[in-house]
Amino acid sequence: MTKHIYPAHEGHFPVMLNEVMALLDPQDKGVYVDATFGGGGYSKTILSAAACEVWGIDRDPDAIARGQEIQKEFTSLHLLQGDFSNIKELLASQKITECNGIVLDLGVSSFQIDQAERGFSFRFDGPLDMRMSRTGKTAADLVNTLSETELADILFHYGEERFSRRIAKAIVQRRIEAPFETTQDLAGLIQKTIHGDKSGINPATRSFQGLRIAVNNELEQIHIALQAALNLLKPGGKLIVVSFHSLEDRIAKDIMNKAAGRIAKPSRHLPLSLSPSQADNEFELLTSKPQRPSEQECQLNPRSRSARLRAIKRRL
Repeated sequence: MTKHIYPAHEGHFPVMLNEVMALLDPQDKGVYVDATFGGGGYSKTILSAAACEVWGIDRDPDAIARGQEIQKEFTSLHLLQGDFSNIKELLASQKITECNGIVLDLGVSSFQIDQAERGFSFRFDGPLDMRMSRTGKTAADLVNTLSETELADILFHYGEERFSRRIAKAIVQRRIEAPFETTQDLAGLIQKTIHGDKSGINPATRSFQGLRIAVNNELEQIHIALQAALNLLKPGGKLIVVSFHSLEDRIAKDIMNKAAGRIAKPSRHLPLSLSPSQADNEFELLTSKPQRPSEQECQLNPRSRSARLRAIKRRL
């Protein structure tokens, strides 16, 4: 079989695109959902591979605007603005009740990271925002108003930051003098509060992850979206999830394992005939372990290094 190498789209690199396409295997007349549209890379590649329809969903109005340009080339691309956790309702509004495949890329869009005014990255100095939908409370609102305990919990549970209490205390003490308004202001304080480790990861990375997840209610959204996505699959339909940190991957792993009946036996002494059987389940795993990006991709797109891909299929 020839291995297809799909190109990046105008500087945008859809993560693990080759692996996603190999598993999805788009077919003519199929209906597919790119539930985290972003830059439209997956959508364009799916539409180039088969005479099918793609529904792109994104909560970010900027992503929808980019998609409208893509629609000029691909008339079978349809766009829906909204949270991917509302995937069932969004599709139902267009009389779509089932589909052949769904792709979710749970990472922050490269477009969002690279725009200083969105406030997702401390590489640029911009407003401390981080809102994917441009509505609701910003990261600055959380940093400047939450209690020390609440901030520490966000950084620990969502950012997996082991120095969460130290950072939260420093934030609360500093904001008495002046509120935090920019990304580099907050990052600078964190960098002074804790030192980097051997990993070379910027000391502010985990805290920014935790705040972004809290601002956008990401983990709850992912849980709801994956459950809904499974229910939308036709027989033979596939759900493919690309995640970028352990919290996201753990949710995908648990939901997919449960759907496929891959659960630990209650007891190692339980007779095999009484143990849960994956063969009896409506779904089957397409990835027993998460796939990782190739070294070639990591060199081309360093942001893909932490990616993990999991996939599941509804049985025929």
